[in-house]
Amino acid sequence: MANISLHYSSNAPLAGTFAAFGMILATWRRRAKERRELAQVDSRIARDLGISPTEIQFEVNKPFWRG
Repeated sequence: MANISLHYSSNAPLAGTFAAFGMILATWRRRAKERRELAQVDSRIARDLGISPTEIQFEVNKPFWRG
């Protein structure tokens, strides 16, 4: 009788899950960093960017998991 191997690795399905989770964490860290930097923007730079102080506060007060 022939020995048939399907080459199935139980780790393969998790590899994609871990990669996706890593990308989500990276996105959350980037958002948190960008919002901290936005909180430091003065009114002159905000005017140059075309955003109001109200818009800045709205964005800065969002949790990191919200896009």
